[in-house]
Amino acid sequence: MTLYHDHSDSIRRALLAEARQRLEAAPDRDTIIATVRETARKVCKSDGITFVLRDGDKCHYVEEDAIGPLWKGQRFPLSACISGWAMLNAKTAVIEDVFADPRIPYDAYLPTFVKSLIMTPVGDGCVAAMGAYWKETRQFSEDEVETVKNFAATVGRALSDVLER
Repeated sequence: MTLYHDHSDSIRRALLAEARQRLEAAPDRDTIIATVRETARKVCKSDGITFVLRDGDKCHYVEEDAIGPLWKGQRFPLSACISGWAMLNAKTAVIEDVFADPRIPYDAYLPTFVKSLIMTPVGDGCVAAMGAYWKETRQFSEDEVETVKNFAATVGRALSDVLER
């Protein structure tokens, strides 16, 4: 049984503060990715998260933490997935029902638990994307969307710092 949905706001803020400290101190990209894997799902109170790097004209799903396997290790054209959409448009996609949104490749989601998601670009130039997934269709509060976006912004600053070194 997972406790991700039982965190109070104070615990969630503490988790976010700890994640920020880890990201700010991260010496390299791999540490940043590991921190996302280890903390984002708890901070976002989601059933899964993924971290996607832009790789030329493809999206590379480099990491995930989820209640079931998703797309880790796979590459898809930027134009064929919601993470690509987020990077290409520099916008956050808030999708209450993955099977009712035309930006979602229906066949890719059919075998998964994912029913709702928030996918947001990460970093200057949208070099990555971070997605949070839920197993039920749902409406998102402004706070939930802002939490995912703020976490992604923190990850983006950490990536920029690592790349500038």
